[in-house]
Amino acid sequence: MASPPPQGIYVPVPTFFSKPSSSSPVPPLDLDTQTKHILHLAANGIKGLVLLGSTGESIAVTNDERKILIAHVRQELDRAKYKSYPLIAGTATQGIEDTLTQLRISADAGAQWGLVLAPGFFATCITQQGIIEWYTAIADQSPLPIMIYHYPAVSNSIPIAASTFTTLSAHSNICGAKLSHGDLTLHTLLASSPLDSMKLNHFTTFTGLGQQLLPVLTVGGAGAIDGLAAIFPKTLVRLYALIKDGKLDGARRLQEIVARGEGLVVGRGVVGAKEGVKRVLGWESQCRLPLRGGMTDTEWEQWKEVFAELEHEEKER
Repeated sequence: MASPPPQGIYVPVPTFFSKPSSSSPVPPLDLDTQTKHILHLAANGIKGLVLLGSTGESIAVTNDERKILIAHVRQELDRAKYKSYPLIAGTATQGIEDTLTQLRISADAGAQWGLVLAPGFFATCITQQGIIEWYTAIADQSPLPIMIYHYPAVSNSIPIAASTFTTLSAHSNICGAKLSHGDLTLHTLLASSPLDSMKLNHFTTFTGLGQQLLPVLTVGGAGAIDGLAAIFPKTLVRLYALIKDGKLDGARRLQEIVARGEGLVVGRGVVGAKEGVKRVLGWESQCRLPLRGGMTDTEWEQWKEVFAELEHEEKER
């Protein structure tokens, strides 16, 4: 059976792009800024990274760029003495062969796990058996252990039943799930399942929403893959530690601040995450069309108060 990623706080890393040239509307990869950001995260307690997930604009990155980006991140982590640092590579295709191609490229470039978004194009007529067979066909051939990525907001509201997750958990090459939605019932059914195939040493359930970290860990979840942690890594890591140590008064206080800050990432997605990284950490990135990055000072005004609180928390030890 494949081993899942270690428990803890992960960051779905934004993919950094430079300004486009006059000859092309497609901004190129900015590997220098990418390096600064991932080393900042590793140095501040983040357990691992998700590259080319939804926050990483996976659908806008070519397979050649996928290879370059993942290999570069692995090389820079190794150079900085973060050997074997956990890297999860996202996929967001609809086809089995396209997904396998991306997983093979990711494995060759240095990723250790794949995070496979559910295929939502035919969500209105798909069956749970179809989902099971789709993931099984990928897991049978994938060079990487895979995690099921359930993010209804970007996959046509595709439903995945708890029974589908438990069926897939018996596969030797499926080792977990990321749930990016507010259904705590599903989190509970998966993370608290008595089935051997659902135990944490084989199948780990992560929330994609840091505002759910306290309840998710309480029911047995493994941690969070959280966009706000791209901006405030130490704060999310400290929240995780407070919960695991049973210091619930402190955890509830910090969870409330995090929940308010998460509104930027939930409400504005990739654009919000990149704006936060620019405003707080000073690293700017373009988005690729059809996304257009950037917020006006007026738009940012509503986030200044909570982000000031989060910046204060980030400085706490």
